[in-house]
Amino acid sequence: MHDFTYYTPTRVVFGKNTEQQTGALVKACKCRKVLIHFGGQSALRSGLVDRIKTSLQAEGLAFVTLGGVVPNPRLSLIREGIELARSEGVDFVLAVGGGSVIDSAKAIAYGAANEGDVWDYYMGKRNPDACLPVGCVVTIAAAGSEMSSSTVVTNEENGFKRSFKTDMARPAFAVMNPELTMSLPPFQTACGCVDILMHTMERYFGHGSNMDITDSIGEGLMRVVMHHAIVLRDDPANYDSRAEVMWAGSLSHNGLTGCGSDGGDWATHMIEHELSGMFDVAHGAGLSAIWGSWARHVLPLRPDRFALFAERVMGVAPAETETITGLRGIEAMERFFRSLRMPTSLKDLHLAPTDAQIAEMAEKALVGKTHIGSVKKLLPPDIIAIFAASR
Repeated sequence: MHDFTYYTPTRVVFGKNTEQQTGALVKACKCRKVLIHFGGQSALRSGLVDRIKTSLQAEGLAFVTLGGVVPNPRLSLIREGIELARSEGVDFVLAVGGGSVIDSAKAIAYGAANEGDVWDYYMGKRNPDACLPVGCVVTIAAAGSEMSSSTVVTNEENGFKRSFKTDMARPAFAVMNPELTMSLPPFQTACGCVDILMHTMERYFGHGSNMDITDSIGEGLMRVVMHHAIVLRDDPANYDSRAEVMWAGSLSHNGLTGCGSDGGDWATHMIEHELSGMFDVAHGAGLSAIWGSWARHVLPLRPDRFALFAERVMGVAPAETETITGLRGIEAMERFFRSLRMPTSLKDLHLAPTDAQIAEMAEKALVGKTHIGSVKKLLPPDIIAIFAASR
């Protein structure tokens, strides 16, 4: 087991009607003016934003609002939010939504607390000195951004989608009412379940040894998510399954399932970032479309790990070799994705990128890096091969 530091400062308030506590939670942070940041009209139509405003007003807190966040959150809206926060004297950013809204809120919090262009952080040019406190009212179980240090932003001017993380951006609190996820379309629920699984799989396939407790946590989380994903496919209003998946989303990306590893592989995420940066696909769908091709590409380097995954997570019986067992585990996960009506190829996404587009995505994935991935250090030819196998 590698040495590690596990840090989770986020206060989690979980359960029915917990959004009514938002005002008190913000006030406890000793802040006075809030930027309420949200996505589309659903947060308004449902009355959620109004309930949050009422909660803030009850605590004597002022606020301004900024909606319009879309999946793969855009840099242009983040810059608008930064200017609004600065001009209004905002000292707290409250995200009301899923991972895209939370990531956008974190980026605004960075930008409002520092001089210069916030995009510099995502391109690795410099690091922030400060960050406004962020809180979350979570409406989608998926990204786990409500407890993570990460944020992912898309620059629509050049098609780059980049991540950045520091512990400064870990939210002060996360309000998590599973009932708020019940109105999600089946596709969005399925995308969320894939994202949760992938956050643990990215860590699970990293390098590490003697990690029995961390492995068991990750394996158990994956099995639970897969079970409840099927329940929600057939019974979207099942509160218990909504709660299980929502909590799993937070645990999958707060660092717990990677304690003692080398930090994880993350190549599938980085490849998907280029795919959704160019074609604006849903993140979870992009991950399920790419993962199988990545897994087959790197299987020869870690047949032991893939065999363990196959047996412990997918319930595959041991075969004559670890490679065959691992391959059967990959195939079983792809069948699971398809059972949720999730894509397992670019064709399933109705995408047919040209060779030139694939080469461009492969080059962009390595901008500022020598390679991606840790199971195998992937270079552009590897990424091109993974995309080609995903067609």
